Amino acid sequence: MRKLTKYILLGVSLFMAVGLTESCKQKEKSMKMNEPRNIHGVVSYKRSFNDLNDTHLAAARSIGINPIENREAAEMMTRSLTLVKTCDTYRLDSLTHSIPYLVPKANTLLENLATGFRDSLANKGLNPYKFIVTSVLRTNADVKRLQRGNVNATSKSAHRYGTTFDISYKRFEQILDPEGRPMQEVGTDTLKMVLAECLRDLKKQGDCYVKYELKQGCFHITAR
Repeated sequence: MRKLTKYILLGVSLFMAVGLTESCKQKEKSMKMNEPRNIHGVVSYKRSFNDLNDTHLAAARSIGINPIENREAAEMMTRSLTLVKTCDTYRLDSLTHSIPYLVPKANTLLENLATGFRDSLANKGLNPYKFIVTSVLRTNADVKRLQRGNVNATSKSAHRYGTTFDISYKRFEQILDPEGRPMQEVGTDTLKMVLAECLRDLKKQGDCYVKYELKQGCFHITAR
């Protein structure tokens, strides 16, 4: 009788161990399935968008303006620059260290990216959102002010040429239904993945260079 009880207990233990192992495997599989993916498998933003600052600078110098000293000087150059402002497809953030101007080619890139992002969301059956532009043209004075509060800021910034803008991948703005109907929210990770897919396509077409900024929480984008 004791031997029988011992075998029963051993069998129960083995059954529980196998069940626990299978449960862990299923949980691990589920977690992997929930990771954002693209055609290359699990997304690696840092690997996909790793254009270095020298690359951005070379493109900026070839199509951009000459760096300007301050914002007063920038106001005198509005004929060479296009005003960037909140519209139906993207929102301009409250700028603290930049001003809302881009050279025409960079502004066209921004508009194409915003339109592509909106269309991609619609094609995937997702509700509409705007991405948020967090930084645009920086004067020399803006760069100096930024350096005082950010040790990672560089004086060799592509933002000084009006060719470069930053887009947050942590914050998006939902476009509400005009009739006030409730809209299902889309997760930030999903929105980030869709934005990355649009950037990847533009990058492949040779329209831009992109750097994934981990600390700043943005995509750093320069027109080519």
